[in-house]
Amino acid sequence: MAAAMTKDARRADATEARLAALALPKGGFTAPARADALARLRATGLPVRRDEYWRWTDPARLNADRPDEGAAFRVDRPIFEGRDKVRLVFEDGVFDAAASDDPALAGVEIARLSEADRADIHWAKAHYGALEAAGQSPVLRPFAALNTAAATEGLLIRVTGKAPRPLHISYRQSEKTSDVILHHVVRVEEGAALTLLETGTPGARANVVTEVDVAKDGQFHHIRPQGRAIDRVMVTHLFARVAEGATFKSFTLTTNGRFTRNEAVIHIAGDGATAHIAGAALGDGEDGPFHHDDTVFVTHDAVGCESRQVFKKVLKHGATGVFQGKILVRPGAQKTDGYQISQSLLLDDDSQFLAKPELEIYADDVKCSHGSTTGAIDETALFYLRSRGVAEEDAKALLILSFLADAIAEIEDAEIAADVVERLEDWLQRRRK
Repeated sequence: MAAAMTKDARRADATEARLAALALPKGGFTAPARADALARLRATGLPVRRDEYWRWTDPARLNADRPDEGAAFRVDRPIFEGRDKVRLVFEDGVFDAAASDDPALAGVEIARLSEADRADIHWAKAHYGALEAAGQSPVLRPFAALNTAAATEGLLIRVTGKAPRPLHISYRQSEKTSDVILHHVVRVEEGAALTLLETGTPGARANVVTEVDVAKDGQFHHIRPQGRAIDRVMVTHLFARVAEGATFKSFTLTTNGRFTRNEAVIHIAGDGATAHIAGAALGDGEDGPFHHDDTVFVTHDAVGCESRQVFKKVLKHGATGVFQGKILVRPGAQKTDGYQISQSLLLDDDSQFLAKPELEIYADDVKCSHGSTTGAIDETALFYLRSRGVAEEDAKALLILSFLADAIAEIEDAEIAADVVERLEDWLQRRRK
């Protein structure tokens, strides 16, 4: 009993120390949601390694009241530069209007959280923190609650029609100890559609929450290359609610980064809805420590819906990959089609992949499956390519790209998918012997 009390006291002390280092905002239409998130965070505390969903990922760097110093990485190599899009730039968590395009060109309603929060009436008042709060059950997500309580900047995006071009959120880091908290809210109205691109490194340490509410027959496509900063420490949360006949698709590419945890909490709430989430991670411990964690929770709460989770990781030189994915099918969610696959390609004996796939089903007319594999490069396939005159490093690159193909195939736009493949080829090229 005494040991448990000591553990709770340590958790509470760590939580208060983290909060004390922040300038918590006051007032505005977000005040009720912030107060609720703060109360929830103080009631549960920040996570520790002994918590079930943190046993493979040590949250110490996220719990610390100050971030570790990391090398600044202001401008990543451009990606999507040839695409017709509207770019909005954040540097160390601060919106850079001079480097951004005119938001009006996006054809959607866009406001900055810091400015909109001064208004008495705003469409985001009913949405800020709502999906985050709902996503705290049945698994607690304390860093998301911290974000809702503390974020002072982010974008509020409302889409009422089909956006004529993608919206591109570009992150830059210039300070070695920037500690960034950003909170985005996206509302896709009935029949509307948006493609959202996110690129770059928000800061030396970053906590980013994105809440996406997709109304009936809406479409949301999300592509997120997370930048190449070697020292980056980041936690992200993607909360989504998908209504009747709506489509939600998200793909994340991660290369480099000392510590990355991407969480996705998706609630399929309307009949005939579709939700796909995918990711590809490439880690080379020779560049520096690499720990990458994908934690996904998909809830089926309607009839005739489809979900896919496709995650691939390529790891070498002591890199670590983690996947924790769950499909929950609630009573009445008949005709559910749920698919989950997590696979790793280990390029040496020093790296590791830790996986926890889960299914929890309370309906009897469903088709659900999950699988997880870990392996090395297929020596037979490598020999076949070598025997036809392909150089060894070229052959290995081809096999790695082939391994990642299923995840990349989840990107709907072929041109954007080609940009992602080009970035992968560049990563592989720079690491050839």
